[in-house]
Amino acid sequence: MKAVILAGGKGSRLAPYTMVLPKPLMPISDMPILEIVLRQLSRHGFDDVVIAVGHLAALIKTYFGDGSQFGLHIDYALEDAPMGTAGPIGVIEGLGETFLVMNGDILTDLDFNALVAAHRELGAILTIAAYKTTVSNDFGELEREGVMLRDYIEKPKLDYVVRMEINGMEPEVRKHTRPGEYLDVPDLVRRLLAKGERIGTYGFEGRWLDIGRPDDFLEAQSRFEEHRDQFLR
Repeated sequence: MKAVILAGGKGSRLAPYTMVLPKPLMPISDMPILEIVLRQLSRHGFDDVVIAVGHLAALIKTYFGDGSQFGLHIDYALEDAPMGTAGPIGVIEGLGETFLVMNGDILTDLDFNALVAAHRELGAILTIAAYKTTVSNDFGELEREGVMLRDYIEKPKLDYVVRMEINGMEPEVRKHTRPGEYLDVPDLVRRLLAKGERIGTYGFEGRWLDIGRPDDFLEAQSRFEEHRDQFLR
């Protein structure tokens, strides 16, 4: 199976660290986050990986090489200019069968093979891995009728289902992209919906964390140490 890993961003939310180190090489315990992802892909039956690189690409290519140390074959797609989270799909060759697309800075114990299997069963052109999260508001919420108070809710919590930045895709997705255009996955999804394409979701209740922000990066350190066997099984 084939996977496309998006690793070309500047990781500006983790600056100044990412000014000298690309975000996929940010360490989680004793290894870069992207190494964890690659080891997981290999264990889940993937053997062919394309890493879309841009910011500090040479460091990523030097560290991971051809992927043989992980039991993978790795190619690289260099972005001369930022292309977004879906733009690279339109220019990467060899995507002739079902493939996985994901960000290179995600800590999760999702079974990637199970996601692809569910995607194929749905018969969708694209399947989005979905995760339920709770967001807390530190302020008291006022429910009003005009200027009169109807109810007061202290520190309310709201549940959301969010996309995990991990997707199963069919080659036909590429027909909805234009070579060289800047395109993010949400815009691609809306484009597919407008064309009447089938888009599925795959609910996941395990561990998932995007390390894009400093607080999440620090949390990932403790989560990985606590559940190392589950992440690397």
